[in-house]
Amino acid sequence: MNVFGLEVNVKNIPVLDKGYIPMAAFCKAFEASAANGKEIVIAVERNQGYTAVRKVKIHGTEAMAEADRVYVERTVKMLLWAYGGWKVYICGDDAIGAFIADTYKVGGAREFDADFMGNVYEKEFTVVSVPFEQAPAEKSGAKPVGRHLDGCRIGFDAGGSDRKVSAVIDGESVYSEEVVWFPKTNSDPDYHFEGIVAAMKTAASKMPRVDAIGVSSAGIYVDNRAMVASLFIKVPKDEFDKKVKDIYIRAAKEIGDVPLEVVNDGDVTALAGAMSLGENEILGIAMGTSEAVGYVDKDGNITGWLNELAFAPVDLQDDAMVDEWSGDKGCGVKYFSQDSVIKLAPRAGITLDERLSPAEKLKVVQGEMDKGSEAARDIYRSIGTYLGHALAYYATYYQVAHVLLLGRVMSGEGGDLVIEEARRVLADEYSEITGLELHLPDEKFRRVGQSAAAASLPQI
Repeated sequence: MNVFGLEVNVKNIPVLDKGYIPMAAFCKAFEASAANGKEIVIAVERNQGYTAVRKVKIHGTEAMAEADRVYVERTVKMLLWAYGGWKVYICGDDAIGAFIADTYKVGGAREFDADFMGNVYEKEFTVVSVPFEQAPAEKSGAKPVGRHLDGCRIGFDAGGSDRKVSAVIDGESVYSEEVVWFPKTNSDPDYHFEGIVAAMKTAASKMPRVDAIGVSSAGIYVDNRAMVASLFIKVPKDEFDKKVKDIYIRAAKEIGDVPLEVVNDGDVTALAGAMSLGENEILGIAMGTSEAVGYVDKDGNITGWLNELAFAPVDLQDDAMVDEWSGDKGCGVKYFSQDSVIKLAPRAGITLDERLSPAEKLKVVQGEMDKGSEAARDIYRSIGTYLGHALAYYATYYQVAHVLLLGRVMSGEGGDLVIEEARRVLADEYSEITGLELHLPDEKFRRVGQSAAAASLPQI
């Protein structure tokens, strides 16, 4: 297929999405075509000056200017949502730099991304164009977090429908509980605070003392502070700034002056996977309401990256489904969540009642799978094809040996089909990616548990 003047070869197309243009295949074709072109550097800076740097080559010709712009813009997008950043550097090409600045300005195509990142890092989002030789240096924020089993610890896991807490003594869970709560529909920040404190106090009562507190929570956390979190979506912004940003810090002080570590739930999932598998270089992907991702690096560290791949690009087709929140198209949320199943069902000939919730629509398709429906199998095969291509793309940004796949989309026979198809696509089209293992959670992983893994986060 011809894409922006490039011949992109894709052998494996999803059976229910014939227009799909995988980012991995486009980038592979682009990089081969531009191999003798102009070298530039793209960098993104986040909190504490941590900076991710990527050297790339573009054609630098008028004939391939559109392909260059698309490649760089999608690369910037991926860097921002994988690693995070409030400042983008384009080094070595002022025209490309001006294009990216225009794209991310107020009223530009990526205004949402700029506003989001500015809020996360509490800085005005900035794009600068500098000479190639002034490119910033890489600066990593990876640190050893978790796997600490000594002492008396509280592990708290804040979910959207229930909250879990564990009391852990020297690595053994001596008490755990799940309590139903309704954080996403409650606008009172005191409701959230009181629920968190109640859980922590319950766990504390089961131990002779509390030495440390670890928290796993959906959202983006910088220095233990909640910067963006869907759990508190109904809380007004002024109340969020006043009472939610430091909610876990304040809650922990109710227990005592002990070490606290608050980490995104995707990273804690990846950590729990690393603890259960006894391996590192793990990318955890949960396909549920959205695409939630976490990562543990080669040294067993959590990196401080955003890992918000729900908003990272995976598809370049012009009529790809648009994400309602960001306004962008071809992003992971529409390929690796229940939205993907719902999108593909009509194409497979499965009619879904519009009055049903997204979770109920997914259950209808899962029911068809249980009946042996070939149409339902095509949905999961298509998601598996998406996944194989996407993992090849992700692998150019993450050093990964293991992928842990979770979430309600991956349950049952459908999950097995997704993995089978993804493995086939990787072997058939991306033979340069070797040794990448795909896993579903096993009983050992379930025993480690999210709240127990959270308890291991702080170092005493």
